[in-house]
Amino acid sequence: MEIIQFTGKHRFLNLAQRKQIRSLLNTIAKKNTKAIQSLQYVFVDDHELHQINLNFLKHDTLTDIITFDLGTTSSTIDGEIYISLDRVKENSATLNTLYFEELIRVISHGLLHLIGFKDKTSKDVATMRSKEEECLSLWRSIQ
Repeated sequence: MEIIQFTGKHRFLNLAQRKQIRSLLNTIAKKNTKAIQSLQYVFVDDHELHQINLNFLKHDTLTDIITFDLGTTSSTIDGEIYISLDRVKENSATLNTLYFEELIRVISHGLLHLIGFKDKTSKDVATMRSKEEECLSLWRSIQ
């Protein structure tokens, strides 16, 4: 059974938006021959995500997202994704994009990591950006 939850500082998402995001995430997973088993998005602020980054990854930096893969099989997705709404807001302003589209990009980015896409090398980053754009196009098509 598929479970997609939004917790933390998520109250800015209304019921219709949560339903649309769930639909998007399922579509992305299926396009990559995966099934979502359990996926939890936790929306936090910079301070909370910085603490997670320090405690679990030993990185003393701000970031917009941290993804934990809790999966035990290669065909299903099970994970926790922490997103800093402060970073999303700042990225949106820096990149001159709509806040909600930047949020969808970051939400998709976490799922793409759980699917298996990386962003450590320049080639990986290019592939990830392309996949994010595909996700944004899918998002725009369901609006």
